[in-house]
Amino acid sequence: MEGKKTDDEILRLMAQEGPSEDPAGKKRKRRRLHRLAAAAVVLAVAAGGTFLAFANRGEETPRVAVTNPVRKDIRSTLTISGPISGTDSVDVVSSIHAEILQIPVAEGDRVKKGQVIAVLDDTDLKREVEIVKNSYDLAVSTYEEKDREAKSGYAKAVQDLKAAQDSYDRTKILFDGGSVPRVDLEAAQAALDDAVRTRDSFTIENGKAVAAESYLLQVEAAKLQYEKSLKQIDETVITAPIDGTLVRVNTKVGRFADRMEDNTPLFEIMNLDMLEMKVQISEYSIGKVAVGQEAEISADILNGRTVRGQVISISPTGEEKDGSSTERVVPTTICIMDDGTDLIAGITARAKIILETAENALTVPVSAVTQTGDETYIQTVRDGAIHKVPVTVGVESDVALEIIPAEGETVDEQTQVLVTPDPGLAEGTAAEAVLQ
Repeated sequence: MEGKKTDDEILRLMAQEGPSEDPAGKKRKRRRLHRLAAAAVVLAVAAGGTFLAFANRGEETPRVAVTNPVRKDIRSTLTISGPISGTDSVDVVSSIHAEILQIPVAEGDRVKKGQVIAVLDDTDLKREVEIVKNSYDLAVSTYEEKDREAKSGYAKAVQDLKAAQDSYDRTKILFDGGSVPRVDLEAAQAALDDAVRTRDSFTIENGKAVAAESYLLQVEAAKLQYEKSLKQIDETVITAPIDGTLVRVNTKVGRFADRMEDNTPLFEIMNLDMLEMKVQISEYSIGKVAVGQEAEISADILNGRTVRGQVISISPTGEEKDGSSTERVVPTTICIMDDGTDLIAGITARAKIILETAENALTVPVSAVTQTGDETYIQTVRDGAIHKVPVTVGVESDVALEIIPAEGETVDEQTQVLVTPDPGLAEGTAAEAVLQ
């Protein structure tokens, strides 16, 4: 009787649908069918019951364990684990070497974008601003002075050039008439050349002389430094860059803002209004996963409850699983669809992605389906004899399969299906069915 109870329990479990595990490394469904069928036989033998392909107890007709197909909803799932996180997060850091004077917030506080979360000592920075402001003012003053000098100097150079040109013209006429020697003409030419060089030494923009470019560059450099110092003053008041929850405060009053151990940020802010899971799906399973598929999310913190999720993104590239494996994984994001759950960021959860579903499907235990070569089939007892029925496998769970009989074959809830097919039982072999 104990063996009979064990058989019944095994069949009952196989008729139920359980959670699906990741079939990494199993590229073809047929391999799984062989393994599960073999496992079912081992379990039956270990139980010492009647769950055998057949048990010839000295009788001419072998007795075979059979079950009836069951119509039910069935689904194929993929279970994967990963961390829960917010949909938007930011690390707040500072490059200002200044002491933290105030931290008016605490871990767990909800903050708004622009809200003050820390105040730094700006005493030294204000002194620096005064220094660079003076340098900027001096550069501007120098440029303006050189600009005035350029304009007045250029006007004088133009006048001097005109005078030199007139002197040369008169001297040339006198020289041509023999009234002055060549040396006077050469002196007039040299004076004219000097006047031209002097005029051309000025920087001209839009027809007007301006200060040399080097003075303008000094002004721009001083202005940049001044603006940088002003920005640093503004940055001594640190504000939240996004709306969210302050999940980490890694510093405290009295420390310098730019000196954090291990490059940790001052604050970590995360938008927890919408949560998501970051998971890595095996390259062997990713082909079954698609954006939009639903998922059931479970975690210890939910105390047996599940929440709804949905696949929202799949990375276009794979990456190494870890340093010791050749298997590749594909980063995938699952959005938590339910509001007001007890899930929190930073914990590990399990997502059961629903790959396929079939309603009112005709199902049999996984062990009842086997494959020989390219043929997938079940064995039945019809009119007291073995009959092989080719089938196509549809949606598959861990313990049950949807079967679609080949054209011309009939299988229903009254069909007697061998729990474990036996290739040694040829078509038409007499057999006595023992319903399990």
